[in-house]
Amino acid sequence: MIKLLGILLVAVGFAFRVNTLLVVLVGGVATGLIAGFSFNELMAMIGQFFVEQRSLTLPVILMVPVIGLLEKHGLQEHVASLMRRTRAATAGRVAWIYQVLRGLTSMVGINLGNHASMVRPLVVPMAEGASPPAAGEAGDPARAAIRAHAAAAENVGNFFSDDIIVAVGALLLIKGFFETAGVEVAMRDLKLWGVPTALWVIVVGGWRYRRLDARLAAMKPKDGA
Repeated sequence: MIKLLGILLVAVGFAFRVNTLLVVLVGGVATGLIAGFSFNELMAMIGQFFVEQRSLTLPVILMVPVIGLLEKHGLQEHVASLMRRTRAATAGRVAWIYQVLRGLTSMVGINLGNHASMVRPLVVPMAEGASPPAAGEAGDPARAAIRAHAAAAENVGNFFSDDIIVAVGALLLIKGFFETAGVEVAMRDLKLWGVPTALWVIVVGGWRYRRLDARLAAMKPKDGA
């Protein structure tokens, strides 16, 4: 059980809102040391895995300064201003459209974005800019609700749509899992049952985002005005 101490460290760190990268790094190092690896061995493993997975990690590392530079020059403010001038836009509609778009692109293996490159710098400012003025005056509760739904649009749109086309790779993972368990499943059947699931989450998402708009419209400013 002591080898699971790293998981406990991660849970405690997240609970106390410590820097996420630091928490994960400390949890990983602690788990490795408890498992019997030396510090030098852990550093060598981290370096090896970084080199082997550089095609996945380098785009993320390079994306951070680009997004930071865009935000420094007012990307979020310009996007929010554009949404305020669009009368038909609401926070819920922005999140729903992004979920649908994310699902369609994920289905064919196109990585449209993620939390760092799309949700934080674009989707959230668009949704906040499209929310009613009273919601903005209500402060933190309204912002928290908008940001939570925007993050959910990314997660749900990506997760429930990447098991429809074989090119994505998720189907091969699912098929391999079933074969390991001794269950023979045709790839055609996996794709067939992935479609109604993806469509259903779009419907459920539309309902949730309509509720979000209703909640934002009913929110009162903090001073009760």
